[in-house]
Amino acid sequence: MTRPHPHVQRCGIPWQSRISPPPAHPPQRGLDRFNALSDDAAVAALLACCGSRRWAERIAAHRPYPDPGSLLAACDEASYDLTPTEVAGALARESAAPLPWAGRGPGTRAAATALRAAHAEYERRFRHVFTLCLDGYRDEELLDRTLYALRTRLGNAPDQERSVTAEELRRLARGRLARLAAGCL
Repeated sequence: MTRPHPHVQRCGIPWQSRISPPPAHPPQRGLDRFNALSDDAAVAALLACCGSRRWAERIAAHRPYPDPGSLLAACDEASYDLTPTEVAGALARESAAPLPWAGRGPGTRAAATALRAAHAEYERRFRHVFTLCLDGYRDEELLDRTLYALRTRLGNAPDQERSVTAEELRRLARGRLARLAAGCL
């Protein structure tokens, strides 16, 4: 199986972040480096986790964090406080990521076609990229999970989908932030 380049994103998250869930307790050393970043460097790093400037500035301003749990709690709180306009801005910064690899074999071409069509219909209907946190899923589950989520969420009313999207964006930001703090650049 050929894997995409490590920096290629899929469904709004980096390829490498799908391989394993974010660490439950990232090493303190990475958190110490994160706490020591300049304000500008911290905001820039945080914008890679969530595209809301207010979210990034808020988390950067509350440093230093004593432990990873405190950092992730701040992430959750800042995510829940995003206004609909800020969520829309963060979604606009999400890349239209390549779709999960469909594999080889019977039905592969049909599955890939169905996935592309569902993505196009989602973006046409809701006017933003489809976001889905796939942390913790195995490679062989990604296509089915993505297709299921797309089909299910296409049935949502716009207000309901805004809530689901905001929650997926929060989950993406949380996983990205956990990985950022663990490795800290």
